[in-house]
Amino acid sequence: MNTMTLWNMSPWGFAALAVAALLVGFSKTAVSGANTVSLAIFAAVLPARASTGVLLPLLIVGDILAVLTYRRHAHWPTLWRLFPAVGAGVVLGALFLVWADDGIVRTSIGAILLLMAAVTVWRRRTGDRSAQPDAVATRAGRVKARSYGVLGGFTTMVANAGGPVMSLYLLSAGFRKLGFLGTSAFFFLIVNVSKVPFSASLRLIDGRSLLLDAALALFVVPGAMIGKWAVNRINQRLFEQLVIAATVVGAVELLLR
Repeated sequence: MNTMTLWNMSPWGFAALAVAALLVGFSKTAVSGANTVSLAIFAAVLPARASTGVLLPLLIVGDILAVLTYRRHAHWPTLWRLFPAVGAGVVLGALFLVWADDGIVRTSIGAILLLMAAVTVWRRRTGDRSAQPDAVATRAGRVKARSYGVLGGFTTMVANAGGPVMSLYLLSAGFRKLGFLGTSAFFFLIVNVSKVPFSASLRLIDGRSLLLDAALALFVVPGAMIGKWAVNRINQRLFEQLVIAATVVGAVELLLR
């Protein structure tokens, strides 16, 4: 962790991180995938690798708030199918971080997210909207869950960018708004907590980064409250469009950075 970057940060730099923290809370209780914007802001203000370590505890704070808000709407059969594949993806991501530079990571994830967003839009335009959460029990559904799970675990480990991956999976599986938010809340709380030992061993989290997190966490809470207020005023179609749009914006930003 770069001490000078954290302690001598400009007021504008801290303000940008505060806005990003606000978006973290909003994304957890309203439009999942919007936190890719937060990822971009953190990487612009802090060193790229260090930014992932600072962002992770803030994501966990947002996850806790989301679980408290939507805990009754989680679909646990889907979660149990995803976790083994996600665990494998997290391990692969940790190994990838040992040697991959930031440019390779950003380009790979950005390209993958754009491809999945295009596939999701295409499937919805061709009328493939009949899937329901229980449909993931089919053989094809299990293969899709494993594929998205590995990719989600990999992207969340290397760049905290698993949100768009799992958002696209849950949309393609036919989840409605509250089921989507409840399932993703528990998913990311468990996954992000499991990433802490890996991030600490890679020295992405330390005492100085946690002090910055303590200050920024104050902005996650109002962001989550705004998201809870907004989600009740967003219909299902607009909700899906916002999730896909946030994914595309995040992917393009990763490719152009």
